[in-house]
Amino acid sequence: MDVEDAFQTVGEFGPYQRQAVAVLVLTQVYMASQSMLIVLVGATPDYRIEPQRKENPSSQQELPQHVTFTEDIDSIVTEWFLIKQQAYKVSLAGSLFFAGLLIGNIVFGPLSDKIGRKPVYLTGLFFEVVFGYVSALAPNYEVFALSRLLVGLMNGGIGLVCFVLTQEYVGKSYWAMTGTLTSMTFAVGIALFGALGYFIRPWRSLTMAANSSGVLFFLLSVTLPESPRWLYSQGRTEQAEEVLRYVALRNGNTANNLMLQRVGVAKGGNCDNRHTGILQLVIHPVLRLRTMVLMYVWYACSLVYYGLTLGASETSGSRYVNVAMYGLVELPAYPLCIYFINKQWAGRRKSMASFLGLAGSACLCTMLIPENTGTLFSITSLALLGKLMVSAAFNIAYVYTSELYPTVIRNAGLGVCSMSCRVGGILAPFVPSMRALHTSMPFTVFCLSGLSAGCLGLLLPETLNGPAADTLEELSSTACGRVLESKAVLYEDNK
Repeated sequence: MDVEDAFQTVGEFGPYQRQAVAVLVLTQVYMASQSMLIVLVGATPDYRIEPQRKENPSSQQELPQHVTFTEDIDSIVTEWFLIKQQAYKVSLAGSLFFAGLLIGNIVFGPLSDKIGRKPVYLTGLFFEVVFGYVSALAPNYEVFALSRLLVGLMNGGIGLVCFVLTQEYVGKSYWAMTGTLTSMTFAVGIALFGALGYFIRPWRSLTMAANSSGVLFFLLSVTLPESPRWLYSQGRTEQAEEVLRYVALRNGNTANNLMLQRVGVAKGGNCDNRHTGILQLVIHPVLRLRTMVLMYVWYACSLVYYGLTLGASETSGSRYVNVAMYGLVELPAYPLCIYFINKQWAGRRKSMASFLGLAGSACLCTMLIPENTGTLFSITSLALLGKLMVSAAFNIAYVYTSELYPTVIRNAGLGVCSMSCRVGGILAPFVPSMRALHTSMPFTVFCLSGLSAGCLGLLLPETLNGPAADTLEELSSTACGRVLESKAVLYEDNK
């Protein structure tokens, strides 16, 4: 039998799989707090600059002596006086985190395809916790900024592998659900971080508390098994059978006679064994076209998602309530995702494109209403609506992308798409500064990004109820549906 048949035997989503997925999904709470950390620890309170004693100060270092903060806030801004000419350092620290995510996606994705999901995940989580404590104890801004880069590097790598594991532990019919639970828990993590920030105001204490949950999740993750799908795709059939039998035993099933198809060494199934990993995304015609479209979709999702979320502290009202609200507003998006992506008339492709289009339209509407208006049609409410829509699109993009890539190259494909996604994250902290050109400029950027990505997403094939490809040969034989795919397959056949 193949892997899908084996999951029918051992259980697609049995008690043990629910426990394993729960550990991975709850880890998103920790990862969300790391992603949103700069929103609270980098908060800039109101301040005034008292009259200078000297008409021409001899150095910029004299400036802090004349600054008085009028809000009772403890942040990196108040400790290191990141105001005026130094204010860019707050956005820079946020961008360094997302730059780390980009590097982590590039490195960890192909690495987990090569040496395994579990060792890469555990190593990344361990070092993320270590570097998180460095952030909390940083003696100066330079160490803090470097630690955020390193935390981002680990966060980007393990986030990718964590998501893949939640899907490869279960049967394909549960992929949409586990993927959605992952994104939903990330949103809950944002809200919980806002609540944590309300009760723990000193930025070092907040950073320490937010990072400590990572220790618990690391200890819970140590006992997780390797992905049986990855083992099978690498030709390690006996080890895959051992994992599946263990899962069956913990599920209360008997699978003593479970035998997977013997496919030889490296079922990796590349059309040409000389080309592996990311290179295959370039030379394989089907993968190349899919990857180009998906990279832009992920970039747009990230730019709009993080641009709106990181702007929460700039919205009027309590910054802690705003952070929590921008997390909680995502929650209605996920039941919508589960409903639409499993309907034959909607599916993955149309649902993702529609939510992106609606997110762009919500941002467009913010430019058509006055700034001071009722709460129902205020800029804040429309921004929250845009956040809800782009959250749904982002969640579908994760599930959809994992189905568009075969097992042997799934992490590499997700890694490249996430790399593009992180470019959007790097730019997101600086988009609000475009208000200096025009107050509507940030929302213009979000609007155009969402609408264009939605249109491009319609070029991809539908994967609903389709078989999950394990090898590149299976991908070529099952590619269907869209104009891009038919051209790619024709090119492959002519070769």
